[in-house]
Amino acid sequence: MESLRNCWLLGLSLTFLTAFSSLYLQLPGLYGKDGILPARRMLHFSAKPLLEQLKDAPTLLWLCPHLGLDTEQGMELICLLGSALSFAALLIKQLRDSIIFFCLWFLYLSLHQVGQVFLFFQWDSLLLEVGFLAVLVAPLHLRKWRSAAHRHHDRVTFWLVRWLFFRLMFASGVVKLTSRCPTWWGLTALTYHYESQCIPTPGAWFAHQLPVWLHKLSVVIVYTIEIAVPLLFFSPTRRLRIFSFYIQALLQILIIVTGNYNFFNLLSIVLSFSLLDQEHIDFWLRSSKKRRSRSRADTLQAWVVTLLELSVYTTLLLGTIHYFGLKVNWESQTIESSTAFTYHEFLHWLKLVIVPTIWLGVLSLTWEIVAAMLSALCVRGFFPKLWATLQCTIFAAVAASMFAVSLVPYTFIEYEANSNLWPQVQWLHRAVDRYQLVSSYGLFRRMTGVGGRPEVVLEGSYDRQIWMEIEFMYKPGNISEAPALVAPHQPRLDWQLWFAALAPHTHSPWFISFIQRLLEGSKDVTRLVQVDETRYPFSERPPTYLRAQLYRYSYTVASAGRSLPRDWWTRQRVAEFFPTVSLGDPTLESLLLEHGFKDKPSPRRVSESLLPSLLRLVREQTQLFTGPGLIGSLVCTALLISLARALMSRRPVGKVYRAANNSQNGQGKRK
Repeated sequence: MESLRNCWLLGLSLTFLTAFSSLYLQLPGLYGKDGILPARRMLHFSAKPLLEQLKDAPTLLWLCPHLGLDTEQGMELICLLGSALSFAALLIKQLRDSIIFFCLWFLYLSLHQVGQVFLFFQWDSLLLEVGFLAVLVAPLHLRKWRSAAHRHHDRVTFWLVRWLFFRLMFASGVVKLTSRCPTWWGLTALTYHYESQCIPTPGAWFAHQLPVWLHKLSVVIVYTIEIAVPLLFFSPTRRLRIFSFYIQALLQILIIVTGNYNFFNLLSIVLSFSLLDQEHIDFWLRSSKKRRSRSRADTLQAWVVTLLELSVYTTLLLGTIHYFGLKVNWESQTIESSTAFTYHEFLHWLKLVIVPTIWLGVLSLTWEIVAAMLSALCVRGFFPKLWATLQCTIFAAVAASMFAVSLVPYTFIEYEANSNLWPQVQWLHRAVDRYQLVSSYGLFRRMTGVGGRPEVVLEGSYDRQIWMEIEFMYKPGNISEAPALVAPHQPRLDWQLWFAALAPHTHSPWFISFIQRLLEGSKDVTRLVQVDETRYPFSERPPTYLRAQLYRYSYTVASAGRSLPRDWWTRQRVAEFFPTVSLGDPTLESLLLEHGFKDKPSPRRVSESLLPSLLRLVREQTQLFTGPGLIGSLVCTALLISLARALMSRRPVGKVYRAANNSQNGQGKRK
């Protein structure tokens, strides 16, 4: 199982690298002294002992005064440490270690504690939960600097990853129906999704042009993949689990092609590796062993398993056809579909199935624990057997506790099951909730943008006569500019502007601070809008007046004979989103005062000590990078280093081979 575990940890290292490096570039504009939501507002330093402060909020930022740093510089240091550790783990196998992943998890948790609205996405919680599981999955061999010995409890800890992936996918499918969103129930969600999602890709425009019947069929397939297929994650036959892996990976790849969802899809693919086994990884690496000849009993067993798998595939197909009324219209050459069950029937089904899925998890985990214990008991020697058994016992207890705690957020999708959980489980969940060990999930609960995509468009002026539109690097603005390719970078301001457009500006208090910073000419905030100053219309001096308009964006229709559109969008003004304001405007001042943005920070004293100076130097070297550019540079650097190491590792082998040949030839001549 070592190769499988190593591939999983490699993918998780890459995910952490993208998350830390992406956030690092945005820290000054989001959380700095002149940022939108200064992080200093979240920590109230006092004379309390450090342990009490960590108990109040588990973050390393409490150490900033001891290091001569302010809160923003502490966040920068954490991001740089996280990027360095994950980059090193990406390159060096021995650093994919339990201690390293504990550090990565706690570093990201430290940022999450002060991240406010810009770090409260589901994938941030998911990364924290996966990061903590990596502490249990990863080997502990930093002191040995060599591959760890066989661990009999690996299958138990790796099972927790599979359970997390099941919770993520199953809940994401269920909430689409429990939300009672008419587009999900009418199977029309994807006719709106490609243009209404936060940051679409160019591929989303092409996907939007597909016929409606194909969009509806795609929604049916999504339901099957997210609700039915996850039940196969715990199948006793490996080929059903491998089938589930490829189906889930295909779904994530299609999402990557049509939408910029930062590191979420990469992390989901990493989670899907829990459905594989060592034999399949060996098949990928072309290192599988020769198969032994089968006996008659093995052949009979193979036929039984094959028939079982065929029955499962048939049940999936027939169930999908029945519950979604699939039928072929030969005249129009389309496949018609409609939801063939009601909301109350689905709730009744969910009530019947949620408890059995919990017991399915209990049985599956019990099987893995028993198998691991039997493997440990087969170890030769009394002390090695005792040590292996003790390890299995400890990790089995930890896995059982993690499983029990995860039942609380898992059962949020069904109220009755959640209320029937043991009080001890509820208490244990509350005790560890602040550490983000487990979370609830449910992506794309409701479809937005029905009838067009709402978009906030900022405009600035010096005289209130001539208004210049402020274009962002990533979110839609200019109708003739192609959608951006951003992932795995997440431009967090652009994401929050998408949420802000769905409701009045009073629902997004941070937007008032954002307007204030633009009027003040904060360089850190304007870099969130445009890194290239030539594309920012107020780079020489800040605007005197700002306002925001709400537009309705829609994709253009594909033209015959053109592979790419001349204009990607059409737009229509809907209403005023934010009134015209300037510095000192009573409306702006009252809003700033209402939401607590009027407190004046003490002037920052520039420290000349080594650590702050190094942080400023790194910031100066990276401030002109875009998020995708920085992540791409780091990944390419890691690939080049790995390639160089692979090429160098071959040269000594050739030298040894030639030396051996020369030695043999010399011995032959002497003979």
